[in-house]
Amino acid sequence: MQAIHRLLSTAFAYMEDRVDPPSSLRRMTPSTFAEEARTKELWALLDPAPVACMVLTPRPGHLYLGKLAVAEGQRGRGIARLMLAHADARARALGLPALVLQTRVELTENHAAFTRLGFAETARTAHAGYDRPTSVTFTRTVAWPEPAP
Repeated sequence: MQAIHRLLSTAFAYMEDRVDPPSSLRRMTPSTFAEEARTKELWALLDPAPVACMVLTPRPGHLYLGKLAVAEGQRGRGIARLMLAHADARARALGLPALVLQTRVELTENHAAFTRLGFAETARTAHAGYDRPTSVTFTRTVAWPEPAP
């Protein structure tokens, strides 16, 4: 779990001085990710160290996608699309019709990336104690295979 924590810490470092409130990753440790793996679905792509990861959490009506990260040297190779295809497969297996994720209001490049990946903005919410939106919720309908003729 140290390698997962290191991947996420490195991948999310760019937002450190940009988001308010600070990312929840600040409070997370390798032990946190061990607990995530026990109580949710922690997925990683290894080569041999983690080059991508995500946490999937089944919720009523959707599969929540959290902490999606791809190592900087691996970006632009379709790995995020591969991870999302797996998230779609997990949602289908669980009978859930949508993937939902959140990103911070300030991270407009993430908004554009998730839009390119088929997500649409569905809500804006505020963290406790804030009187303005701090997060943007994005939703994507799960791709279901066409029935055989």
